[in-house]
Formats: sequence, structure tokens, C-alpha cells
Amino acid sequence: MKDSIKSDDIESGQFLRTETGGVVKVGMVSLGCPKNQCDAELMLHKISLAGYRLVNEPGKADVVIINTCGFIQSAKEEAIEEIFEAINRKKDGINKKIIVTGCLAQRYFDEMEKEFPEVDGVLSIGRNDDIVEAVNTVILDRRAILQANADKHNMEGERQLSTLSHYAYLRIADGCDNCCSYCAIPIIRGRFRSRRMENIIKEAEGLAQKGVKELIIVAQDTTRYGLDLYGELKLYELLNKLCEVNEIKWIRLLYCYPERITDELIEVIKEQPKILKYLDMPIQHCNEEILSRMNRTGSNLTLYNLVGKLRRNIQGLVLRSTVLAGFPDESEEQFIELAEFVNNVKFEHLGCFPYSEEEGTVAAEMPYQVNEKERLHRAEIIVEQQEIRAAEFWQSLIGREFEVVVEGYDRYLEMYFGRSYMMAPEIDGMIYFTGDGLKISDFINVKIIDVSDNNLIGESG
Repeated sequence: MKDSIKSDDIESGQFLRTETGGVVKVGMVSLGCPKNQCDAELMLHKISLAGYRLVNEPGKADVVIINTCGFIQSAKEEAIEEIFEAINRKKDGINKKIIVTGCLAQRYFDEMEKEFPEVDGVLSIGRNDDIVEAVNTVILDRRAILQANADKHNMEGERQLSTLSHYAYLRIADGCDNCCSYCAIPIIRGRFRSRRMENIIKEAEGLAQKGVKELIIVAQDTTRYGLDLYGELKLYELLNKLCEVNEIKWIRLLYCYPERITDELIEVIKEQPKILKYLDMPIQHCNEEILSRMNRTGSNLTLYNLVGKLRRNIQGLVLRSTVLAGFPDESEEQFIELAEFVNNVKFEHLGCFPYSEEEGTVAAEMPYQVNEKERLHRAEIIVEQQEIRAAEFWQSLIGREFEVVVEGYDRYLEMYFGRSYMMAPEIDGMIYFTGDGLKISDFINVKIIDVSDNNLIGESG
């Protein structure tokens, strides 16, 4: 590829041709959370604007970009496996160049450069804006090693959406100030930084003009929004303004910390019809002593009271949460308290993860680490309990009718599938239903008639 690019192309940015005369193809694999996906979409837009051809499959790319996650051990392992797969494709002559970005690159920047000599470029998240420079550089057979602090990370700009056309993630902040003792996010992403409200509204309006009907609000802690910029919590005000965007039909809230779910926020969720009665509220534990060691607030009682308040005030509320099992020095009694709590609260959706020791975190240095086998066992118990509760919840919906957005057609089942307000994309299951002449992004009413493998079965009217 190097010989086909002239030096004057560096200034014009037109790195468009391989040595065989074809357009340089760039593919991206983005791992991890929706916040990381927003980063990927910002970078993809810049790459497309520079004239490169975007491809969906990494096996078809001249340059493959791996946007990594580095949050917990399993995510790091997945990212490293993806890097090795790209290296093997490179050895086979499929991919010509490899660039690694994202949280793993930010967290282990020096190690990444040294441990993977086959990788042609490494970008910390503070240099995401320079992705085109990185692609340009590696095509010239030079290594692109670009690093900056996380606070240089830019959240603004046009995005090349990678979701279905009717929904998009809307990031309102990045970084985190909570400093939970088990979490590496502040190490990786830096301090909490809210976007300006006018920028968020402008982006929402642009997304609506592109046909987006569902906005999914994300940040590491959405409920902290505005505190750094405006000196007070502003999520409720932001939501009210987003509801004024005419073309938006659904607004979904993720990552709401329980200690900052205010009366104002509850009221806006209750009163605004565009805001889905769905709340993602990661609690992590319910035992007061464990929560204190996690550097979180709350207790069994305060969480029971909050859930009761939410359910009393917001009719039809669907709650999603996550918990950690096997935190350092978690006793059998404290684990049983957690298991009983989630069983009594009956979250409609719940994820349980075994505690992961993350280097650089306070919890990793705590004494009395629960052994890994026991952590896994405890997590499995809660997951198995949740499967029973979820099945009971799905069964309770038979005979009811819900508005559903169409997301595809299963040729094997000969049924359409989609989501109701109860389901966030990719994590909460699907509704499969009969119908005729439907297309992706249609909103229709579906009556639930059965349950199969934790998915709902319905028929459109």
C-alpha cells in the first residue's frame, strides 16, 4: 500500500487507494458498553469523511480498528483475543494494518505498544479525534503511537450510527467521580465531565432528523449529569428539554445511581409520556457494610424504600439492575442478604457478576479476598434465581398488549421480532410476533400469547 500513496496525499488526506488501485477499506470492531460505541461512531464518521470506505466485517478490511473495553478481566480477555484474531488475519494477508483504541489502550498504553509489535497503531481515548491521522500513518508503513490524558477525550461531533436506524445512544457525560473501590473507570476515563445541555439537545435534534425515534441516555452515571457544569443535578431538566424534540418517540434511561434519583427525576419520568417507564439502576449490593467498603452509600432499608417509592409513583415501571457477588470479605450471611433482597424486590431484569480484582483499585488491595470459585458460585445462584423470576414476569404478561418497534424478521421462525418499552437493545430479550408487510422501525401493537426461552411470543393486531 505504501508505494501507491504520494507524499502530497498527506496534506489532502486522500489515502484512498491500495497498490492495486482499490479504495482503502477500513473496518472496526467495537467492544464493551454503549459509551464505547459512541466513541466508535464518532471515529467512524471521521474516517468516512476522510474518504475511506467503511466495511462491516473485519475480514474484509485493509485497516482494522479494534475499539477495546478494559473494564473487568473478562472484557480485557475478550479484547486481547480480538487483537490476536486480527494479528492472525494480518499474517494471512487479509488485514494489512491493525489499530487498537479504547479503554484497554488507554489503561495499558505502554504495554500495548511493547507486547503487540504486530499492531501498527495504538490510540489512547484522549487521541480519538486523531483516528484519521492514525490510519494515514499506518498506511505509510509507520507506527502511529498517539497518547493523551483521558480529559482530552472529545464527546462532540457527527457520528456514523452503528445501531438500527430507529434508535441511538445519546451520551450526556463521560468519566466518573464516584470512585467505587472495585472500579477502574476513573483510572481509565478520568473525572466526570458533563456535556453542555445545548450540545446534547442539538445532537438529539440531528438524530431525530436522521429518523431516530428512540434515544437511549448513557453516561457512567447519568444521574450525576450537570453537577460539574452547573453546580446542581440537571438530568430532570435535560429530559424535559429532550421531550420537546418532536420526532423523538421514546427516551430510555440507563445507569442511574440510586443515591441521586431525586423527586424531580421521578416526577419527570412519571409525567412525561416520551420517557419510558424503564429504569436501569445498578445497586451492586444491599448490605450497608459491603456498600461502604465499595465506597457507595445506602443500605438494605434505603434501597427497599427507594424501590417502593419508584413503583408507587411510576405505574408499570420496569427495573433493571446489576449486583456483584463475592466482594472482598463478603460473608455468607451478607451474600444471603443480597440474594434475599433481589428475590424480594423482583427486578424485572438483573445482571449478576462475580467480583473481579482490578489492578490499581482500592478493593484489589483489600484483605480477605473471596476465592474465585466461590465468587462464581455465588453469582450463579443469583443468576439462577433471576431466571425463575424473569420467567414468572414474562408469564404475567400473557394476554396483555404492548406497543412494539419492529427490529427484524426471523426467516426460520417466520416471525417478526422487536422490543417494547420493557426491553433495552441487546440485553433484555425480544418479542417475536406474527404480522404482514411490516418493516424495521414500524411501531405496532402486539398482544402477548406465550413465552419461549425467556422471549415473548405475540400477534400483531
